[in-house]
Amino acid sequence: MALQLSENTALIVIDVQMAWDDPAWGPRNNPHAEVVIERLLTHWREKGRPVVIVQHHSLNPHSLLAPDKPGFALRRMVLPQPEEHHIIKHVNSAFIGTDLKDWLDQRSIKTVVAVGLTTVHCCSTTIRMAGNLGYEVYAVEDAMATFDARRDGQVIPARVMHDVELAALDGEFCTVARIGDLI
Repeated sequence: MALQLSENTALIVIDVQMAWDDPAWGPRNNPHAEVVIERLLTHWREKGRPVVIVQHHSLNPHSLLAPDKPGFALRRMVLPQPEEHHIIKHVNSAFIGTDLKDWLDQRSIKTVVAVGLTTVHCCSTTIRMAGNLGYEVYAVEDAMATFDARRDGQVIPARVMHDVELAALDGEFCTVARIGDLI
């Protein structure tokens, strides 16, 4: 499905940080998510469309995403350009404790495209809130990734986590798309 998006559609790039390279997270699906994110971000920048770069600042000093840890750093490809909006968040949603909603509303942005890490945490929470706030939301499945989960001693593979989360979001909070639908 080729989507016709307004030039005023914002790309929200969520938590593309160095912490996700740490083997402590375990196996993940979609090892090429960052490549797809970079391709989509390059397209957005070339078109002059609005971009929001979200960075997670964990308040837990032991977290890989704490500001004094190397994992806090954004990947070079997503470093914000001067005209882009850079948000630092402390919780899963990019809307809580930030100016994201005000920034979008001041620019009359009604549609957002979400990409980033991880599918089941910060991406999902931000997508759910965006949908609840009335934005038209597209989640780019090949521009997201997550990790294996454990429950009751069993491993739930990252691919299953990713697919189930996107299935729960699609049609209720967003439309799930692929990069080929957008560029």
